[in-house]
Amino acid sequence: MKIIIAEYPETADRDLSIEKSVFPKDAELALAVYTEETEDEFIETCRDADAVLVGYVGISRKIIDGLEKCKVISVQATGWNYVDSEYAREKGIAVCAIGEYCTQEVADHTIMLMLALLKGLKTYERSVQTDKEWIYNAKPGLKRIEGLKMGIAGYGKIGKAVAKRAKSFGMEILAYDPYIPDHVIRQMGAEPVTMDGLLEQSDVITNHMNLTAENQGMFNLETFKKMKKNPILLNVARGGAVNEEDLVYALDHGMVSGAGLDVLSSETPDMDTCPLVGRENVIITPHSAFYSTTTEYLLYKIPAENVLRCLEGNYKEANRVVNGVGLD
Repeated sequence: MKIIIAEYPETADRDLSIEKSVFPKDAELALAVYTEETEDEFIETCRDADAVLVGYVGISRKIIDGLEKCKVISVQATGWNYVDSEYAREKGIAVCAIGEYCTQEVADHTIMLMLALLKGLKTYERSVQTDKEWIYNAKPGLKRIEGLKMGIAGYGKIGKAVAKRAKSFGMEILAYDPYIPDHVIRQMGAEPVTMDGLLEQSDVITNHMNLTAENQGMFNLETFKKMKKNPILLNVARGGAVNEEDLVYALDHGMVSGAGLDVLSSETPDMDTCPLVGRENVIITPHSAFYSTTTEYLLYKIPAENVLRCLEGNYKEANRVVNGVGLD
């Protein structure tokens, strides 16, 4: 049993002890470093692997074609948009993801970003720590949070967890989710709205949708123009949901009053050139919303267990097979 763990150079030295605790002692675990320049070498390393464990390295058709023995690609995340899962299905390779492991952490992180922006934390921090000032209204125009409307795009586990927390501050909850009937959304404590309704009515808009072809770049200049209340925008889901060039324009022209971003369009962004860096009304965290010692353990344990179940032929016992291979 040969298992390849795919990593970028930045994480190539990470500890593999959690994965090793899951697999049999005679299993061969090897870490393969991926860069665009060394893609062919990466493919060659993976050629005789029975399974590939992947964090955020993209698994393209070219790579899949090189996986001559692979039975399963197991993603160390809840999202799998960077793996060509349909092509893997054609090749008979199961693609697994994690059903749930970090709902609490991501919901907490979302509320943290919201509060920091609504309460002007960066301004006050700069005023006190850098400017050595003691000015209570250094950030003028702050709104009372109670009574504000939060619009949640994607009302799944995380969306509902965010709503629960926001309600404790007295916020009203609007929810857009085309996959959940309106009466079910109401039963879950939110008012169902169309996407346009969410854009027009919300003081805070937070994205918790899985990234699909339909919502790629959904938050763009067209949608920003519909945000009548100049809301803050939070994105702790997938960076591809936001057109960053259009967001910069929206921030510069007051269509959006602030942004809290845990994800960007790239998983390896250049912080020296990113136009969203250095703005007092933008908070960026490095895709860390999921992180705690608990989730770090589950992040590596569950995908390894998914590999083991699939290689044993027990696909239905895997945590989540997202492309249907082995479930018939």
